[in-house]
Amino acid sequence: MRLTPCQAALAAAIALNLLLLCSRLLPAASPPCHPRAVPASLPGVTVILRDFDGPDHDVAATARSFSSLPGVPVLVAAEVSPYPPVPLPAGVTVLSLRPQPHRPPPRPELAVRTRHVALVPDGARAAPGLLRRMRDALEAIADGDDTKMVAAAVGRQRPRCLSLEVDVKAWTVRYGYQSGQSDRGERCGALDGAPAVLLLRTRDLFSLPFPLSSPALTALSLQAAVRGWRILLLPDSFPSPPRPPPSPKARNAAAARRRALLERFGVKLEVLPDGARRWHGCAKDTPRCFGTIRAQTPEYLLEGRWTPPCCLRALRATACHVLAQLEAAGVRHWLEGGSLLGAVRLGDIIPWDYDVDVGLYRDDVPKCRWLAAVQASGRPVEDPEGFLWEKAAEGEFFRVHYSRTNRLHVDLWPFYVGTGGMMTKETWLGHRQDVEFPESLVAPLGSVAFAGLRAKAPNDPRAFLEFKFGPGVIERPEYPNPAVRSLAQDNKTSW
Repeated sequence: MRLTPCQAALAAAIALNLLLLCSRLLPAASPPCHPRAVPASLPGVTVILRDFDGPDHDVAATARSFSSLPGVPVLVAAEVSPYPPVPLPAGVTVLSLRPQPHRPPPRPELAVRTRHVALVPDGARAAPGLLRRMRDALEAIADGDDTKMVAAAVGRQRPRCLSLEVDVKAWTVRYGYQSGQSDRGERCGALDGAPAVLLLRTRDLFSLPFPLSSPALTALSLQAAVRGWRILLLPDSFPSPPRPPPSPKARNAAAARRRALLERFGVKLEVLPDGARRWHGCAKDTPRCFGTIRAQTPEYLLEGRWTPPCCLRALRATACHVLAQLEAAGVRHWLEGGSLLGAVRLGDIIPWDYDVDVGLYRDDVPKCRWLAAVQASGRPVEDPEGFLWEKAAEGEFFRVHYSRTNRLHVDLWPFYVGTGGMMTKETWLGHRQDVEFPESLVAPLGSVAFAGLRAKAPNDPRAFLEFKFGPGVIERPEYPNPAVRSLAQDNKTSW
């Protein structure tokens, strides 16, 4: 059927009205969703000011100097804003690093848009073209080279170029002297003795777990050394105006920041280039570095680490003291279990051990004045050198602690001759090596090197150890409870 012009107009009008009605009833269509583009890094260098503290800081003048460079963004990175308050130049941003419950977590990597970043210490002044030369020097390094940072001194004093080894498993940092300067600079593991500006790629900085920790030079050097990175120290330097020497309060604050950093990084010992040792772990007047042992597996083994060196030092001191006391008193004694195993393998405590075990004849206990006093009173006794002798709560044996506060200890196990000439004792803790053994293995006694001295030992250490642990135990080291943590697991770990 044909539609007349009037009918066609009427049908069009009805369709239009229906379309308008439907558009009002249906929800508005959402605009197409496009992911927000992440801006690509821009050429140039962002300056981050770090390591300023106390009323003597120079952060305003330092920021003013670097912000005067064309196209160089300047960030002041701090847990709290500089105090006393100072007027920062226009365009300089304070980058808060302290998490606060009423704000989103700090994301400092989002504040840096350039491909390179320079960590600048307080008191430095900009030098025309030097940041660009540092950037160019870094970019000129061949692909695959382990040099990931470029440094330039601040002031007239040049930092010393050191080698640096970070032994994560042993909680230890070792520095060494290094030479080999050329016209293009020195390749270093760490810098010491004077401040410096560090420049690196932004992606490298924020690939580190602690990119803006303070003090920055130490923090970056340690993290770089773990990854095998090195620093190129250029012959150039940034100027620094004369400043009064830091006050004792400022020096103490700087030392406290460094100690806090090393504690955070798990460094217990620094071996300096001249061989001197700087300790950061436990001592006589502090608790030991680990808690109660469960399933013969201390917590540090679960972290893929061995006994902290400060704890080994305390164990050696306690063992040497106890062995000397027993020897002087005429007590027949010998190294037991894992301690004897360490002596035979290494002449020392096993690197992951947490105590020292010594066997002795029960009949000789009264000969030692400290053991006799504990046995008579039932109470702990502290000797003149601060070692604490007591009866163990777990059973019929004795324990000598490094101090009342630091409970690193030597266990003393009283044995006596039982049936069939077998050495036995009253308390058994279910350890693998906790078995009776023939008296002939300790009568007569022998000796072995241990912790810097000659210690009494079974006359045939190998026979003794294989009797207790099984054949080949000396050649096949293993953790005390491989069902919880095995040495093979650590051997697969890459630091």
